[in-house]
Amino acid sequence: MLCGWEPQGSQGAVEAAGSNLAGLKLAEYRSEAEKGCQYEYLDHTADIQLHAWGASLEEAFQNVALAMFNYMTPLEGIAVDESLTREFTVEDGAAHDLDTLLFAFLDELLFCFLTELFVCKELRVTRLMRGPLWTLSAVGRGERFDRSQHVSGTEVKAITYSAMQIRELPGDAEVFVIVDI
Repeated sequence: MLCGWEPQGSQGAVEAAGSNLAGLKLAEYRSEAEKGCQYEYLDHTADIQLHAWGASLEEAFQNVALAMFNYMTPLEGIAVDESLTREFTVEDGAAHDLDTLLFAFLDELLFCFLTELFVCKELRVTRLMRGPLWTLSAVGRGERFDRSQHVSGTEVKAITYSAMQIRELPGDAEVFVIVDI
């Protein structure tokens, strides 16, 4: 489903987005989608695939993270509590390439949600350094999940490497990540 929230999975990007997007080529579809947010949900057997993009790898990484949070609880229901700004860092040998860096980043965010119930509504990757020391830093703002105030989406149990793809061109990047639900 394009940008929206669908707790029971999705029907595939273009089909679920509505007839106005059906049949578009990927570049046209992404251009149309950018009027909203820069991620979508794609069906995958027993799991869900997150697809996110941006003008840079940093943007694609932050958008796939927001897609994950939005799948767990609709972000339109999350407020930004200025006192709840969280810094996330992946370093100290936790990653040795882009795939492991993305995995470690999403895993850190998921761990924060599961242990602190922190939901990022806004997220910005502030640093992404490539080898030999692969590191990533990000700042997230949002609020703590509260079942009495927020809608529960689908639980994300784990990040996977299965079919993970990271594509980067000048001025364009996209990532595909399957999460275990």
